[in-house]
Amino acid sequence: MTQTMETLLNAVSLDTLLVIGAYVVLGGAYLVVVPLLLYAWMTRRWTVMGKYERLGIYALVFLFFPGLIVFAPFLNLRFSGQGEV
Repeated sequence: MTQTMETLLNAVSLDTLLVIGAYVVLGGAYLVVVPLLLYAWMTRRWTVMGKYERLGIYALVFLFFPGLIVFAPFLNLRFSGQGEV
């Protein structure tokens, strides 16, 4: 197993590894980091946003939709309600 990995790494150039690493970093930022930050921002500011801030957030939601849809089942942005009656 180790011999196979060393052979593979020796066969691939450094430039190729850098490109693959860049794709992994940018893909992770696009699909995980920015959507989670966007959800945190929306959760904290949902009721007090101005119209331009809301417009900007909607633009970012459109831009980062693939990452947001991954986390959508786990998050809840609904209001708390009146509590127990």
